[in-house]
Amino acid sequence: MRGTIARGIRDATRVYLTSAAVLTGIAVQQNRLPRNFGLLDLALLGIATHKLSRIVAKDRITSILRAPFVNYIRGAGAGEVEEEPRGRGFQRGIGHLISCPYCMAPWCATALSFGLLFAPRVTRFFAGILVSVAASDFLHRAYARIQQK
Repeated sequence: MRGTIARGIRDATRVYLTSAAVLTGIAVQQNRLPRNFGLLDLALLGIATHKLSRIVAKDRITSILRAPFVNYIRGAGAGEVEEEPRGRGFQRGIGHLISCPYCMAPWCATALSFGLLFAPRVTRFFAGILVSVAASDFLHRAYARIQQK
């Protein structure tokens, strides 16, 4: 069983590395790689990555997308769910990946970063939405804590 899980994770890693290598090659050919990222872009990407990885891995609404790869365990509060990977091989490897926000973060950061290279206006727009939602989540939780006191 461990061998099939490892193969699934290895396959997902291959997809990630191949995609990143191909997109990096295209960016180099088109001279799109920046010399550096500005602090505002890094903050935008960091907060947007955090929110996008939580939406993909934990949000109740996106559970239908994870359903082929995970089993529902219980609600985790604040619109999130707790799930566990199911199946074998690639299915289980994907289940591990998409049910863990820490595991999803590199994928989300990579997608947003390449989006910033190839479609900066669109990416900044959608990243701005994600940052706004993350800020709203923080304020909702802070408000709830204040109300409890």
